[in-house]
Amino acid sequence: MSHPVVFIGAGPGAADLITVRGARRLAEAEVVLFDALTDPGLRELAPRARWVDVGKRGFCHATGQTRINALLVKFAALGLRVVRLKGGDPSVFGRLEEELQALAAEGHTAEIVPGITAAIAAAAATQRPLTRRGSGRSVSLTTAMTRTGELQATRTADTEVFYMAGRQLAALSHRLRGAGWAPDTPVCVVSRAGCVDQLSSDHSVATLMEASVLHTGRPAVVAVGVGARALPGATPTARAGLQAPCRVESPARPVKTPSP
Repeated sequence: MSHPVVFIGAGPGAADLITVRGARRLAEAEVVLFDALTDPGLRELAPRARWVDVGKRGFCHATGQTRINALLVKFAALGLRVVRLKGGDPSVFGRLEEELQALAAEGHTAEIVPGITAAIAAAAATQRPLTRRGSGRSVSLTTAMTRTGELQATRTADTEVFYMAGRQLAALSHRLRGAGWAPDTPVCVVSRAGCVDQLSSDHSVATLMEASVLHTGRPAVVAVGVGARALPGATPTARAGLQAPCRVESPARPVKTPSP
């Protein structure tokens, strides 16, 4: 009997940000292919499953997409209950399309369980609504880095949230001005959104490079425009951190993967 491969959005950071449906599907898994930024605490939800590290990290060693596709097809063909656990939401910069197509090409079905993406977690942590009545009607989620490693910036919405720009903040400042953002446009940077050690800092387009020291080496999202502006009297939790832990320890033992 074949089972659909379940793609689960683990959410950003702490394990308890996964949805109830996601937790239930994860508990049913026999094999879990997990991303680098998913909380190891999620293993407690599927302690008997086989966990396979297929993580991707910018500027670091990463599992090739072809390899991930092959493993998904391999385990699905064995009739196992397979979960593909992705950080954030699977459909937001998660290479979901390639993996769905690889499964479909071999006749395997899939289910997608949505998750909280980093932009939403950062907005919640800093108490800054991404949309604002009368002034912020549109939001764009944009990857700053292209497939070829080129840094890009755009101005397509009242609020633009850039992913994968943590190591390029000074260059992003220049690109934003080139895209038409005024130098005094508010910018909010949140790194490790959803984790106990999350950090936020406020800047303008002109001073964004100052965020590099605080957020160096940490996955970050950068909000620009209306949604980056602080609300009067708000008491964000981003600097103090959340109560839920976000563990980053390595697995106790390596997990072997079969050859595709």
